[in-house]
Amino acid sequence: MSSLKSDYDHPDVLQREDSVLLVIDVQDRLLPATANREAVVENIVRLVKFARIIGLPVVLTEQEKLGPTTAPIKDEVPHLSPITRITFDAFKCEEFVSRLESLGRKTLIITGLETHVCISQTALQAAPRFNVHAVSDAVSSRTADNWRVALQRMERNGIVITSTEMVIYELLERAGTDEFRATLSLVK
Repeated sequence: MSSLKSDYDHPDVLQREDSVLLVIDVQDRLLPATANREAVVENIVRLVKFARIIGLPVVLTEQEKLGPTTAPIKDEVPHLSPITRITFDAFKCEEFVSRLESLGRKTLIITGLETHVCISQTALQAAPRFNVHAVSDAVSSRTADNWRVALQRMERNGIVITSTEMVIYELLERAGTDEFRATLSLVK
């Protein structure tokens, strides 16, 4: 189902035809020290499952030498090859930039670790060229303070701070569809 473009669409409301889900560095070596890790991984899994339901592209990254993406997420996209990098800002990795360019989308929905490092640096670099949404309950840091400060900084710089359910319902746009029914188990 495609969404209907309207003269009343607000630029900060997600449009599926223009969006891509980024899953940044949700690796087993980072998770033990991550605040609220179970809920964050659960929300990312929900978003990845939802992306499959509506046909939204997913880009997965991993920091070199920190091991693979955690199994609950990787199991949802077993065919997807992660982009491995050593830079904190994903835009300093040619493969990442090339993958985004190949998708031709201008809205980034960012999830992952760590909010105050890779998430914020990637989001801030993207903001001049992309509409960026940081999913507050699908990103985390080692401390809640670092998470909060990073979200505040991103918001001050034009990044939309959103939540898992906001993303899902904005991209769904309406109830009563097969996609809506397939999504209900993710939001209940």
